[in-house]
Amino acid sequence: MSKIKICGLRREIDADYVNETVPDYAGFILWPHSRRYITPEQALELRRRLDPAIPTVGVFVDQPLEEILAPVRSGAIDIVQLHGHETPETVRLVARETGKPVWKAFKVRSEDDLSRAADSPADLILLDNGYGTGQSFDWSLLSRPLDRPWLLAGGLTPENIPQALEQLSPWGVDLSSGVETEGWKDREKILAAVQAARGN
Repeated sequence: MSKIKICGLRREIDADYVNETVPDYAGFILWPHSRRYITPEQALELRRRLDPAIPTVGVFVDQPLEEILAPVRSGAIDIVQLHGHETPETVRLVARETGKPVWKAFKVRSEDDLSRAADSPADLILLDNGYGTGQSFDWSLLSRPLDRPWLLAGGLTPENIPQALEQLSPWGVDLSSGVETEGWKDREKILAAVQAARGN
C-alpha cells in the first residue's frame, strides 16, 4: 500500500472528489506560471471545503519566501513543496520560517540528480520528470533503491500505478494530469488512482 497525493485542485468540485476518495494528501499549485495555478485566497477557500483530516500541500517554484509564508499563515496549506531550483539552504530556511514540513522535488535526468535528492535536507523528496509535464522520467535510473522515503511523480495514471509500486517501491505517488479528463479533475480517475495506490 502506498501513500497518494492528488495535486492541482482548482474547483470546489475537485475538493468534493477528494473528500469522497480521501487520498493521503491534496495539493494546490501556487506557482503563477502553471495552468493549474490558484491564488492563496482560492487555496484557503478550498482548504475550508476539504476534510480537515486531509493535509494540504502548497507547490511553489523558485518563489520569494513571502509568497510561501502567506498561505502558510492563513492556514491554507500544511506542507510546503518546493519544485524549482531551490538550494538545500533554501529548504532549511523555508522549514525554519514556516515551521512546516518541507518537501523538495527533483527533476530526474541522471544518477547525479538522484544523489542530490538523497542528500536533500527536505522532510520528503519527490522524483519527477519536470513541471507538471504528465510524462515519466526514465525509471531505469532507479536501479538501486533510495535509502529514504520518496514520492514518485510524472506520467502516473490509475492504470500504471500498480506497475510503478511493484517496480520502484516508492513511499507514495503524486498524480495530477493522470486523474484529469480534458484538463480537469475526473472523479472516476481519482477514485481509481486511490484504490490502485492502496492495492484495492
